[in-house]
Amino acid sequence: MTNVQILAGPAQRARVEALLAEYAHCIDDDRLEQWPDFFTENCHYRVVTRENFDRGLPLSLIYCDTRGMLADRVSALRTANVYEPHVYCHVTGPARVWEEEGEWRARGNFIVARTMANGETSIFACGKYLDRLVEAGGELKFRERVVVLDSRQVDTLLVIPL
Repeated sequence: MTNVQILAGPAQRARVEALLAEYAHCIDDDRLEQWPDFFTENCHYRVVTRENFDRGLPLSLIYCDTRGMLADRVSALRTANVYEPHVYCHVTGPARVWEEEGEWRARGNFIVARTMANGETSIFACGKYLDRLVEAGGELKFRERVVVLDSRQVDTLLVIPL
């Protein structure tokens, strides 16, 4: 059986694009306690290098498979992790949005600039988002978000979600 991809119409595309934009703003505005709310209860969020992704290797820099794990990650970030303060600024490209197997899929590129407390800004990460979205309580939510990093190394602790 062949998977049929039906490209999203303007209304659905706008809903998906709004979700993707709000997701980035949530992180960039340091509203991280709200970040897990973008996901279904049983979800998958992973950050993986392109090299591992292309080879089908399961090793990820971050792997969470429930909304509770996402919330625990934010809690640890706020109370336990020791890291140099910094902020992100996401720049995302337009996403390709389609329907497949009864759910919405999206693929979009991103660059994340990181600004340190001393004002130094650098490109921290770039790559692509691969998303599976579903309706939950009248809202679109991520059932899965795979963040594929172009680089195979991160120069410091990956604390804030991408």
